[in-house]
Amino acid sequence: MLNHLHRNESPKMSEPRILIVDDEPKLVRLAQEVLLATGFAVIAASNGQQAVEMAALEQPDLILLDIMLPGEMDGYQVAERVRHFSNVPIIMLTARDQQLDLLRGFDAGADDYVTKPFDAKELLARIRAVLKRTQAAATATGEADIICGPLHIDLARYRVTIAQKSISLTKTEFSLLRELAVHMNQVMLHSQLLIAVWGSEYRDDVDYLRAYIRYLRRKLEPDPAKPQYIVTHTGVGYMLSCPEQPAPEQEKES
Repeated sequence: MLNHLHRNESPKMSEPRILIVDDEPKLVRLAQEVLLATGFAVIAASNGQQAVEMAALEQPDLILLDIMLPGEMDGYQVAERVRHFSNVPIIMLTARDQQLDLLRGFDAGADDYVTKPFDAKELLARIRAVLKRTQAAATATGEADIICGPLHIDLARYRVTIAQKSISLTKTEFSLLRELAVHMNQVMLHSQLLIAVWGSEYRDDVDYLRAYIRYLRRKLEPDPAKPQYIVTHTGVGYMLSCPEQPAPEQEKES
């Protein structure tokens, strides 16, 4: 059964609705209590099949998705299936804070992640940050396209193409690329990018930024090991450089 938790009546339209996907009742209850107390409506699923069905039928504003799920679908597979029909923001819940897991989650279409056991304040901060980015992307109008060689970034329509081939980006990936693009050929400090895309509470989380940069390069660069677009300035930040112009010599990050 799909559970509509603590909902005696339909939620108000103004309440963002969060779909929690996890098979641990204690964790679901904790997340539910935190979210309900701060004005969110909550629905829940305990396995992958239920999650996909609820994402399609209920159209939540955000999904909290555990990686390890019982049954035939894990969290990665759920995210991939949801991405076939929805751009709903997805935050992965994982007990494994490893680079490989994060990249696989981004590959599946996740926008962010939270490690378990999570802190209530951190969970709320991440949810609000992702929803804010989503709303900003949805309301962006009147912004000019940015063209850099074969790379075409349509800021108003939230689209990216390379040589007229569409590139699928999550909302967070697009927000990061947009921030680099509007400052093209300018070095953006790590802290500037973290604050602009994720918020001030992320200003020192450089490893987090690096994970997104690596994955963004995998989607955009002909050879991610020798990036043409997103250039590293080691210990300082990143720059979106047009490949038709001489790019500064790169230094590899550890």
